[in-house]
Amino acid sequence: MGKAFYSWSMQRDKEIAGTVVRSTTIPEELGRISYLLSDKTGTLTQNEMVFKKLHLGTVSFSTETFDEVSSHLTTAFTQQAQVESVGPSPTHKVRRSEVTRVLEAVKALALCHNVTPVYEEQEIEESHSPGSGSLESQTEADQHYWQQKQESCVYQASSPDEVALVRWTEEVSLPLVRRDLVNMHLRTPSGQILSFTILQIFPFTSETKRMGIILKEDQSGDITFYLKGADVVMSGIVQYNDWLEEECGNMAREGLRTLVVAKKSLTEEQYLEFETRYNAARMSVSDRVAQVAAVVESLEREMELLCVTGVEDRLQDRVRPTLELLRNAGIKIWMLTGDKLETATCIAKSSRLVSRTQGLHVFKAVVTRTDAHLELNTFRKKQDCALVISGDSLEVCLQYYQHEFLELACGCPAVVCCRCSPTQKAEVVRLIQRHTGKRTAAVGDGGNDVSMIQAADAGIGIAGREGHQASLAADFSIPQFSHLARLLLVHGRRSYKRSASLSQFVIHRGLIITTMQAVFSSVFYFSSVALYQGFLMVGYATVYTMFPVFSLVLDKDVSGKIALTYPELYKELSKGRSLSFKTFLMWVLISIYQGGVIMYGALVLFEDEFIHIVAISFTSLILTELIMVALTVRTWHIIMVMAELFSLALYILSLVVLKDYFDAEFIQTTDFLWKVLIITLVSCLPLYILKFLRKKFSPPSYSKLS
Repeated sequence: MGKAFYSWSMQRDKEIAGTVVRSTTIPEELGRISYLLSDKTGTLTQNEMVFKKLHLGTVSFSTETFDEVSSHLTTAFTQQAQVESVGPSPTHKVRRSEVTRVLEAVKALALCHNVTPVYEEQEIEESHSPGSGSLESQTEADQHYWQQKQESCVYQASSPDEVALVRWTEEVSLPLVRRDLVNMHLRTPSGQILSFTILQIFPFTSETKRMGIILKEDQSGDITFYLKGADVVMSGIVQYNDWLEEECGNMAREGLRTLVVAKKSLTEEQYLEFETRYNAARMSVSDRVAQVAAVVESLEREMELLCVTGVEDRLQDRVRPTLELLRNAGIKIWMLTGDKLETATCIAKSSRLVSRTQGLHVFKAVVTRTDAHLELNTFRKKQDCALVISGDSLEVCLQYYQHEFLELACGCPAVVCCRCSPTQKAEVVRLIQRHTGKRTAAVGDGGNDVSMIQAADAGIGIAGREGHQASLAADFSIPQFSHLARLLLVHGRRSYKRSASLSQFVIHRGLIITTMQAVFSSVFYFSSVALYQGFLMVGYATVYTMFPVFSLVLDKDVSGKIALTYPELYKELSKGRSLSFKTFLMWVLISIYQGGVIMYGALVLFEDEFIHIVAISFTSLILTELIMVALTVRTWHIIMVMAELFSLALYILSLVVLKDYFDAEFIQTTDFLWKVLIITLVSCLPLYILKFLRKKFSPPSYSKLS
């Protein structure tokens, strides 16, 4: 019930609106996190891509100069129209101008993707003029129609990178206006519609790291194979050049995600021959995937490099202060991403994952055991230094020097693993758990983070643009990364401390009555006589003590604001001192002491009948339990006060009603009252004095801030 309440309070917190708790069994785990493993794209960043840079080898265009791209396109299409009106162009090769290269690059970006434009029907009806004709005719009314549709257009795609590229081609006046399974239509700056037939599509996969499309232009009949992908794979596919690697590195250092775009013109015969081999491979009974890949790779040779694009993925709101809070709370943060090293390093610096005072050690690419040994020795000499390592180097280090590497990496203030596969992410989580024995939390937003989230002690999913796979598979779901600070430092801390108090009182409540029964039996020659009969035993475990003990779930030592202002308070919990063997033994001793005092006191002070022992000891027991709850409470809540008073009133009522268990005449005498007060005072006063002295001479850190 306590855990269900913690989960409910997390979901009801307006400061982190949208939080969903999918596992109500582990909310207190959030209070003991030592390692946080995070994805980058969509987790630290918004996963809202903005096109920032286009590089053609000899010329580069950025946000300030995109209007030049638009004017180049206008010039190019005007020249094409003039050439077509004059007649066919000469067949001999000429050096292409900058205008032609810009046209080829932008056309490739507008065509090589899996984006579909979707229009809002309501807006179409409003913008559609009554007298307009067919879509294909180029009347003024139709141009108005297309323009309105463009304004109300929503691009749908599996990747936000592709949407960013297509949205940018729209900005530079070459928008995608329609797409279906077999056709694509672009609109030129002059309003003319270019139609293309889709012959083949090769979708993006995490293994190939590229996607391609073969198109046939309806007007000219030209067949073109467009391909785009990561620079690591495209560098071996495109024709030799001396600028690709350098420019990709420069863009990555600016924090941009890079894509390399290339094309290859095919004759009708070349395409038909490819199609025959491709279809044969697809129909193959054995080893089909490898055969299809081999046929496609035969086409991916000596392709013409068109351009490199740079897309920015902006940081989410309040990522920097959130990471700083978590770092001050003693949580070590690891960023595991599939991006390239330079991009990951740039994001780590810009997000303040690595603080300004810390150094950054980039682990060199290692292949052999000797390389790994030398690089580990180099890293060992660095102090207070964040580590950046690639997935391949990580694999080699874990294969040969697992213990040594983890010893060094776990001592780092921050670690960035780039080019990480989903299985590697999960393996890193499990290795940290085994090596350190400490609690881990994993946070991610995509399907590739699910294995990492499920491997961690507390999995946190962000409902992002990549879908709900991560948030549905996680124990906790949050709408944005900045909510993580409040979830851990406020709710995680409270859940852990409240669970500790609740557990201690459950132990105390059971052990004190067990001690009393043991003392009673030993005095009466170990006879098998129950101290309390029937309803008294049931009432003690339920109505008399349940409400005050359960009200401890409302207790808090500091407010949420103070917990976030002083994140260092969270550090103490990672050691687990609130619920350790030491605290367990302490509560066992308290229970034995109080049980012994109450029972021996009742035996010494009773005079005539056995029923008096029951009345004195049981009343003292109930009062002791209520006082102990009151001594434990750090911040009183109105419900806590009501629970204490209600339980006391309920017991007083029982003294009157349950005449079979208590002597009605005896409980009305002053003898009964002073004996109960003496026993209760002896059982509780020493503990109050000890608590007062401890708070006076060794106050807990939270009391200094309250």
